[in-house]
Amino acid sequence: MYGVNPNYEVIDGIPLYPDIASLPKAPELAVIATPPDTVPGLVKELGARGTKAVVVITAGFGESGGAEGRKLKNAMLEGARPHLLRVLGPNCMGVMVPRTHLNVSFSNVQPLPGQIAFVAQSGAVQTVVLDWATARNIGFSHFVALGEMADVDFGDMLDYLANDPYARAILLYMESVTQPRKFMSAARAAARMKPVIVLKAGRHMEGARAAASHTGALVGDDAVYDAAFRRAGMLRVYDLQELFSAVETLATLPPIRGDRLAILTNGGGIGVLATDSLMDEGGKLAEFSAETMDRLNAQLPSIWSHDNPVDMIGDASGERYAAALEAMFNDPGVDATLVLNCPNAMVDSAEVAQAVIDTYQKKTAKGVRPVLLTSWVGGTSLDAGRHLLIENRIPTYDVPSDAVRAFMQMVRYQRNQALLMETPPNLPEIFKPDVECARGVIEKALAEGREWLMETEAKEVLSAYRIPVVSTYFAEDPEKSAVAATNLGQPVVLKILSPDILHKTRVGGVVLDLQSPELVRRAAEVMLERVREAIPDARIRGFAVEPMIRRLHAHELIIGMTEDTLFGPVILFGHGGTAAEVIRDKAISLPPLNMHLARELMTRTRIFHLLEGNENLPHADLDGIAFTLVKVSQLVCDLENIVELDINPLLADEKDVLALDARIRVVRRGTSAKDRLSICPYPKELEEHITLPDGQTLFIRPIRPEDEPGLHRIFQHLSPNEIRLRFLHPMQILPHSLAARLTQIDYDREMALVVGGGSTEEGMELYGGVRIVADPDNENAEFSILLRQDKTGLGLGPMLLRRIIEYARLRHIGEIYGEVLAENKAMLKLCEAFGFKVKRIPDDPGVVHVSLRLFESATDSYP
Repeated sequence: MYGVNPNYEVIDGIPLYPDIASLPKAPELAVIATPPDTVPGLVKELGARGTKAVVVITAGFGESGGAEGRKLKNAMLEGARPHLLRVLGPNCMGVMVPRTHLNVSFSNVQPLPGQIAFVAQSGAVQTVVLDWATARNIGFSHFVALGEMADVDFGDMLDYLANDPYARAILLYMESVTQPRKFMSAARAAARMKPVIVLKAGRHMEGARAAASHTGALVGDDAVYDAAFRRAGMLRVYDLQELFSAVETLATLPPIRGDRLAILTNGGGIGVLATDSLMDEGGKLAEFSAETMDRLNAQLPSIWSHDNPVDMIGDASGERYAAALEAMFNDPGVDATLVLNCPNAMVDSAEVAQAVIDTYQKKTAKGVRPVLLTSWVGGTSLDAGRHLLIENRIPTYDVPSDAVRAFMQMVRYQRNQALLMETPPNLPEIFKPDVECARGVIEKALAEGREWLMETEAKEVLSAYRIPVVSTYFAEDPEKSAVAATNLGQPVVLKILSPDILHKTRVGGVVLDLQSPELVRRAAEVMLERVREAIPDARIRGFAVEPMIRRLHAHELIIGMTEDTLFGPVILFGHGGTAAEVIRDKAISLPPLNMHLARELMTRTRIFHLLEGNENLPHADLDGIAFTLVKVSQLVCDLENIVELDINPLLADEKDVLALDARIRVVRRGTSAKDRLSICPYPKELEEHITLPDGQTLFIRPIRPEDEPGLHRIFQHLSPNEIRLRFLHPMQILPHSLAARLTQIDYDREMALVVGGGSTEEGMELYGGVRIVADPDNENAEFSILLRQDKTGLGLGPMLLRRIIEYARLRHIGEIYGEVLAENKAMLKLCEAFGFKVKRIPDDPGVVHVSLRLFESATDSYP
């Protein structure tokens, strides 16, 4: 450790050097706490010396919006960039890694070693959490303050911590996100590997966007963060108390199996309160087996509650607690146990705590670690019992509701992960939008300088994406409106058409159920007068005439899209109609969507329960609604100029769905539709048809989540030896968790190309595939190839390897590598033919490392 200060020779026994140039060698890590105007020069000099990381404690880099501070921050980053030097901060508390005794911070408390990583933007929040955790004997693997995140941000830390074996769980205190696509990729990867819990501050800050559509009015900034956390599989908490509960739970509890909780108490009222909290949080009371009931009856007084919660009455001794707890631990229908203790003069709370500890340790000594939570409810008279529990690393909470909330946090995390790993169903039908038709409509409006498409144009865009719309006829004047009604031959709806009127009903621009052409003509004349009086400058293009739709059991829904300033496009679903903004029954999600994600979005609304139907109401076409959401998602992924969209109402009954009205706002963009998304969409441009020498036509495309069944079929075609050669160890079945991981990929960081029979991408039989998984910096990517044995010898292996190498070059990946069993001669021969370097692994002679350098240096690989 070196100190650098021109004014002193020694501080606290550490010799000081006058400047960076005089250091004996380049430091691996530098900590800068000097005035702001000196920092850019120091960073540049350290980078030139070979330092790879800098922690900038100093503030004053534009945190409050100052132009001079922003200029200094940019200069600091410019000094770091040529040397690939990473900067943590500025304006941060620093970094602490207790396991390695690293503490480069100004914290007054040294954290205990543990398995929780805590990353925060606020140093004040960190000091509070650290002080609380230390008092409860809770330790951390990492304690990192990000400060202003000029360079290193949440995405970087999630990538690092996801692969750190010493971090069992990750906690985030967040005020904002930078580089949302990097954040989403890192969060999705980390949350699949370990629990990630986030406390996001600033939930009620109003967005600056002026909303012109229902969707824009219904989607708030915090709701978008919530959608991002949900999509990534992270668990969100809402205050410091919940964060404390999460810290304690993660530090002490084993993985949770389910949501069935057993409650053991010496106070009936406290047990009832705990049960209420459990129901509020969506958990379940465990149902005891007959054997457990017999054991409880034998051990407890005859007046015990004879149900869950188990009320042992007020004089329950430690011995009674131990007997009941042991019975609960042995019940397979119990996923977790909450032990409550209320103070009284008959029993010492410390004695009860010790009995609980002894029973728990007796169980863990047998290799079984039950999920146990405790709450000693009361004041200082219970401190001795609480301290015993804390010392023995059994989670204890001040009140039962906190314990229940902590338990359900872990349950929700488990549920979120299970939902994300579900295999989505295939689309109900082949879906091929007419993208060029939709682009043409949008280009026409943009060429005329219009932001909002007229209703007829908006419906034309929806029709291009095969979204059912009500037939709409354009009429230039009242007379032609009557002619259109005559041609329809049924009651009609009349609407004003103007690029300056978005909410037609607010100015009397909609009239329903007109029974004759003459009534249509008169209504159009009155409508013109009313609209011109309300908005004199509005440009009136004419009228839209539509058939009056009546459906007995139809529901009015809204499907919309708006663009968040940070996360990009957001898709909304909810209760529609003119009262959509009043009812505010909505849920949002980030595109792209598949059928599973669309259904999950629907389930988060109240109206979904009506859509499911009941004995008096038929269920709506749920697949049709979900498919419409998927189509809107595809529209958003294809058409970069669409920035706001409303389908309201979308009529849905048991037969189908029908869009009755639509609004679309467009703005000319200089970026692609793909670039504005925070989650990389399916890369359709990589689809390709190939013809083999024997005339057989095959189709190559990126893998999809829906391909999991096809992957299982490939696995079934492999012999035990082929499985061992390709997966490097024997497997009898391909687990769902692994299959889901292989098919539900992040296209921004990995790519898997599959090849199959048939001339279309829909429903083809998979023959095999190739994949690469890159590190976050695109420096290295591991590749693998999987082919059915009966499809070898057709040249598919070389073809797939060639294409994935080409793709890696396009992604500017520095090197691809793989691990191959030494006995897999065919694969080694293929790698040598493509110029891979082959290297034996000294510690494992049965495995060969193959690598292909695509760029000479790391900086060469950057685009």
